[in-house]
Amino acid sequence: MELLELMRSRRSVRTYADTTLSQEQLDTLLEAASLAPTSRNRKPCRFFAVTERPVLEQLSQAKQAGAAFTAQSGAAIVVAADSEVSDTWIEDSSIAMTYMMLAAESLGLGCCWVQMHLRSDADGNSAEARVRDILDLPEHFRIVGFLALGEKITA
Repeated sequence: MELLELMRSRRSVRTYADTTLSQEQLDTLLEAASLAPTSRNRKPCRFFAVTERPVLEQLSQAKQAGAAFTAQSGAAIVVAADSEVSDTWIEDSSIAMTYMMLAAESLGLGCCWVQMHLRSDADGNSAEARVRDILDLPEHFRIVGFLALGEKITA
C-alpha cells in the first residue's frame, strides 16, 4: 500500500479480535518506531511492547477515561522518552507513535493512541506517573502515550 493510501485508510480502532500479535508484527512496529526522526538525532525514546494480559489491564486503568479497551487489545507499545536526553521528548515521542500507527495499518492491524501526558487516573493522580510505576521507570522518563493494538474485527 502506498503511503498516502495508508494515511487515507488509517482509523483509530478500539475493538479487537481475541488474538495476540505475533513477534514478527511487534518487531515490525518497533522497527518503525526506531526509524522515526528525532531532534538532533538524540533518540530519547524507549519502546516497551506489552503483551501480558495483567499488564494490559493495568494500562487500561492508567487514566480516568479512554483507555479501557486496552485490556482487550492484543498488545500495547508504550513510548517512554528520557527527558534528560532531549527537551523535545513530546515531539520525538509523537513522531514515533505516528510511525507505528502507519506501520500497524500497513500490517492490517488496528490501533489507537492512548494519551497519558496531562491526563489523570480515576483518583486524580498523573496518568504518566501511573504508567511509569507499572513499567518501573524512573521519573525522568516521560510518557506521551501508548498504542493499543490488535487484529481488526472484520464483518
